[in-house]
Amino acid sequence: MASGVANRAFLLGPHLVLRIPRTEAFVADLVKEAAVIPVARAVGVRTPALVTFDTSCTDADVPYMVLERVPGVDLADAPGPCDADVFRVFREVGRELARLHRVTPGAAGEPAGVPVEYDPEADAPHRLVADLLSAGMLDAEAARWLRGWFDRLAERIPGGGAARVLVHGDIAPQNLMVTAGPGPVALTGIVDWGDAMWADPAVEFAKTPLPGVPAMLDGYREEGGAVSGDSYAWEARVLRYHLTWALTRLTDPTPVRGARHWTAPPASRLLGLLRFFASSPPEPWRGLA
Repeated sequence: MASGVANRAFLLGPHLVLRIPRTEAFVADLVKEAAVIPVARAVGVRTPALVTFDTSCTDADVPYMVLERVPGVDLADAPGPCDADVFRVFREVGRELARLHRVTPGAAGEPAGVPVEYDPEADAPHRLVADLLSAGMLDAEAARWLRGWFDRLAERIPGGGAARVLVHGDIAPQNLMVTAGPGPVALTGIVDWGDAMWADPAVEFAKTPLPGVPAMLDGYREEGGAVSGDSYAWEARVLRYHLTWALTRLTDPTPVRGARHWTAPPASRLLGLLRFFASSPPEPWRGLA
């Protein structure tokens, strides 16, 4: 079946999926998944149950995992869902993430082997813009404009940093399973926990194409996943990640050929930002441009 960067995936009959790391370099991510999946399920996140995790290396030369199969297809391969269906799926995803983000470091049943995301310094975006200007990737006027945008976003974001929570780390269309039959498209499960980490929860919304983020945040808030009245700060944090990662991609503009991830083409994030703000997004997003 469709496989990711880290693992090959095979169907074992109609109800089970076998996942095997492509190389030993990805074994640690599979070990992490085995620890995170039961925790995610325990807080109500729709993700397939772990059936077997074998580290003996007797049946294969690396550990492997067997999971229950989630019905449907991934959102990246869904046969042309309409915008309303896609936004409804992202709203459901937001509710799932609100449940997941209640898991904090040191809580009972904390999953082992989950790394802590590096906390970028406050001036990191300015250094990034300076580096791109020096490398000839930006002109001086564009660099001034970007620095001003980052400054305006920083004014919306409270100091002190966000509390770390357990995040999936790769909420992208290929990891969102949806119904495949006739009728409205609905979320059936979230898969692939190899990028799970302790991080600012706003990071979670930066792996999703920006047009889907407002619906995802709506669902997140409905499930109690954001502080009331904190909308500008929350959206500003998400947007800063999208903008920073879009510019960072300019430092390594080599296409990732054959990859299914939406950010594999170097310009995808920048074009996503352009498309989003050119489509008259709702407030508070318009006020953050």
